Amino acid sequence: MTESSPTPASGNDRIAFDDPDYRAAVVDLLAVISYGELVAFERLAEDAKSAPSLAAKVDLATMAAAEFENALRLNQRLSELGADPYEAMEPFREPLNAFHAHTAPADWLESLVKAYVGDGLARDFYAEIAAFLDVDSRDLILSALERTQHSDFVVEHVRAAIAADPRVGGRLALWGRRLMGEALTQAQGIAAERDALSALLAGGVDRPGMDLAALGRMFSRLTERHAYRMAELGLAH
Repeated sequence: MTESSPTPASGNDRIAFDDPDYRAAVVDLLAVISYGELVAFERLAEDAKSAPSLAAKVDLATMAAAEFENALRLNQRLSELGADPYEAMEPFREPLNAFHAHTAPADWLESLVKAYVGDGLARDFYAEIAAFLDVDSRDLILSALERTQHSDFVVEHVRAAIAADPRVGGRLALWGRRLMGEALTQAQGIAAERDALSALLAGGVDRPGMDLAALGRMFSRLTERHAYRMAELGLAH
């Protein structure tokens, strides 16, 4: 496929894009992820200002740059599909901004946990939905999500803070649990409120959907991955 072509390569994917509901679902998913990447860029750039060392400042700035590059790549894909990236992102500004305002970190450590736990849960959720997409869109989304995992840097700093003051662990564990609840609520809300995404999960255009049992298993997987991240941070208890 050439870079400017809006049509996926395979025959099945061309059939899928003939369905306006499927195209709308892809546009919605690319747009919400793109806006999420843009907001993550802004947050990480702001967090870099309060980093405790020059090395940490550079690490956070590097993460922010990766988030911004992802937003640009996703917006390019939206343009290839004939959508205006800014119009496509607009419906997600208010709910995502409200989520981040409601989960504003109290300090630098909480911002790190949010980047690792909260953003990690969002990545898992979008990756689950991406499994229902055409190859080109799915690969782009998964590539973007993989490039913005901040595990080594965050784990190192959070574990060091807990080792220096074990009381920090209890506070951050509560924060991680709160992020889990808020993020799941947001994910469910986005899936339910966007008709195209709901239809995508339900199936169509020769693509299998998810019944209630499958949805339950998906959220169980999200919960398990969250528990794994918390354990990685030393916040399992």
